[in-house]
Amino acid sequence: MADVHLSGITKSFGNVEVLHGISLAVASGEFVSLLGASGCGKTTLLRIVAGLETVTSGSVAIADRDVTALPPERRDIAMMFQSYALLPHLSVFENVRFPLRMRGIGTRAEQHERARDALETVQLAHLGDRRPRQLSGGQQQRVALARAVVSRPKVLLLDEPLSNLDARLREDMQVELIEIHNRLGLTTLFVTHDQDEALSLSDRIVLINQGRIEQMGAPAEIYDRPATAYASNFIGAANLVPASIEDGAGGPLARLEDGQHIALGDQVDERGPVTLALRQEDLALAPADADAGDGLKAQVRTRVFLGARSRYVIALGDTVVRVIDTGRATFRSGDRVRLTIDPERIRVLPR
Repeated sequence: MADVHLSGITKSFGNVEVLHGISLAVASGEFVSLLGASGCGKTTLLRIVAGLETVTSGSVAIADRDVTALPPERRDIAMMFQSYALLPHLSVFENVRFPLRMRGIGTRAEQHERARDALETVQLAHLGDRRPRQLSGGQQQRVALARAVVSRPKVLLLDEPLSNLDARLREDMQVELIEIHNRLGLTTLFVTHDQDEALSLSDRIVLINQGRIEQMGAPAEIYDRPATAYASNFIGAANLVPASIEDGAGGPLARLEDGQHIALGDQVDERGPVTLALRQEDLALAPADADAGDGLKAQVRTRVFLGARSRYVIALGDTVVRVIDTGRATFRSGDRVRLTIDPERIRVLPR
């Protein structure tokens, strides 16, 4: 059963249409990320589910109940904002209890028990007497999450809740969110522009581009089998290389603009102009004089040191590609190299 069902959602602000017929079903207990660049419409869509924005057309259903015309407080949802919006004059405990008080849920004793349970869920029960200003950014984030789940909503809505955290703390909170979701099993819609967050947290990713769903699927599916050039470039930042598919003696070949070619697997049916999507981590470099088989002749333009790995910017004629290399060999700007890739890892997209 779908806990959230969106049907033909459109939204316009004046003469500008920002959502173009979005339809989506989110199953009970599923964690779905709405992923896309700034301004693509993902936050507007989340606010429509929350009841903070009205639809121009289409409908919203939660737990098989049409809530399109209902205000937020009657939708059985909780929303966690990017800013956390904690009340500075209340203790951590009272911040978490606040939604129960406002909605008249349970007796005072029941409210206290549920607030304690929510704080224990985020491992902050020992800080219940503190004020928000006495907490770190990560602790404030967890208090906001406890407040969001204390009412045990049908649907949890998260609007870029990790964007204000530093890199290390963001990684820790990703793990925290996964564990909390596994414990509570809440149906969750999560808005982010960060592909790593979407890949690590989600049961399913909905990639949105200019108000339309570009592709949706499980993280591994959408990463390994992007359906469009936009999906290839946005998730994993693949190299998009123009080529032309033609028949060779041993099977189809992708001929690049500099005249070099790559042997492809027999499963490739396309012929003529295409775009090859090549993941940076699927490419390998070797010295130009090494036995690299049918590797492509290339030249190193730049090396970016990343600690345990390096990113190389490589020139294939006039085409520039990026390579993530974890080997011990160090290439310098101007070095001639050979570039290889497993044909099974090449994604062929329409030009």
